[in-house]
Amino acid sequence: MGRVQLFEIRLRQGRVVYSPGEPLAGAVRVRLGAPLPFRAIRVTCMGSCGVSNKANDGAWVVEESYFNSSLSLADKGSLPAGEHNFPFQFLLPATAPTSFEGPFGKIVHQVRASIDTPRFSKDHKCSLVFYILSPLNLNSIPDIEQPNVASTTKKFSYKLVKTGNVVLTASTDLRGYVVGQVLRLQADIENQSGKDTSPVVASLLQKVSYKAKRWIYDVRTIAEVEGTGVKAWRRAQWQEQILVPALPQSALPGCSLIHIDYYLQVSMKAPEATVTLPLFVGNIAVNQTPLSPCVGPGSSPGALSPVVPSAPPQEEAEAVAGGPHLSDPVSLSTKIHSQRQQPPPTPLGPVSVPTGDPCVQVGSPASRSLHPPLCISIGATVPYFAEGSGGPVPTTSALILPPEYSSWGYPYEAPPSYEQSCGASTDPGLIPGS
Repeated sequence: MGRVQLFEIRLRQGRVVYSPGEPLAGAVRVRLGAPLPFRAIRVTCMGSCGVSNKANDGAWVVEESYFNSSLSLADKGSLPAGEHNFPFQFLLPATAPTSFEGPFGKIVHQVRASIDTPRFSKDHKCSLVFYILSPLNLNSIPDIEQPNVASTTKKFSYKLVKTGNVVLTASTDLRGYVVGQVLRLQADIENQSGKDTSPVVASLLQKVSYKAKRWIYDVRTIAEVEGTGVKAWRRAQWQEQILVPALPQSALPGCSLIHIDYYLQVSMKAPEATVTLPLFVGNIAVNQTPLSPCVGPGSSPGALSPVVPSAPPQEEAEAVAGGPHLSDPVSLSTKIHSQRQQPPPTPLGPVSVPTGDPCVQVGSPASRSLHPPLCISIGATVPYFAEGSGGPVPTTSALILPPEYSSWGYPYEAPPSYEQSCGASTDPGLIPGS
């Protein structure tokens, strides 16, 4: 064996997740089989972000640094054979962003140690990655506790020359959720035509924006639910629930190169109608009992009434008057629920994170009894670009694409931002640069 039998970094109590502003303490451990002359032993604590134009490419085209501090653990001398420990401590900056890893970029925090040896001798280096969670408090987002509602009206042609309208309205009980919380969706469909609609589909989307030489948008369908269609001249209501899985938090305050947005998209193929509701995923839940989903003042499942067009053709009016489909309003059933059920996170103390683990638990004494999860990986994605040429990059796993994107060979525009959808004045740190 060589002189250096062991060279590693250990953090105090094996901790791997920290909060901004906390001290990070540990030691550099060296075990030698023979004396080792050296010029310096150093340790560096650093945080940075890199973004690439290609998926899974470590050659960053744009980078930014958040902190970079170095300590000299020992000056020029010689280490005798045996084991040596060099303690260190750094204070993490309060502005450090949450750790993140995606196919086009990552936010990495790490400790590096080095032993500089005399000329013609081999230098020795080692590193250890740790994670930072800067919790997103949903209560800091304006109107986060209010119901989220969007509506659209589309013309629906049938029997060649006849047309009618279909009104699609979707709402959620809140605008923001934490991991493990239930998202309550309600869709109200008014079919003011003589033709049945196609099934209604609700997709929970994640959009990650990377600022390289151009903006790259990476879209993933997190969960998808499909309900039945609506009969002619009927009004129906569809209520569903989606359990928010372990996901990285919305936005990444402190980072200007990567931004995360979430949307709930409700759509139909016939007629082509889509509404998009912006959502936030945070770490600190809204301090209010979730409101019951509703689409308007005083609306309730029992208050629905059949929809009759204002001036339908005479034969259609006669059919409406005497047809069996004028019975009580219906409640749509769910046909497909594609979400993979995941167990809720459990409170853990200090933990070690195996390679590839997408979610770790926070062991901070100041956190709640149920610690918010830190999610650093987003899994398989469907990328598209703001401009230029090229198609989607193949993914490593099968995904269910939302209707808006599944039929597009090359989508050009990203879903609307929170500010564009709601017209609200939000924290600039929560709005992407796109």
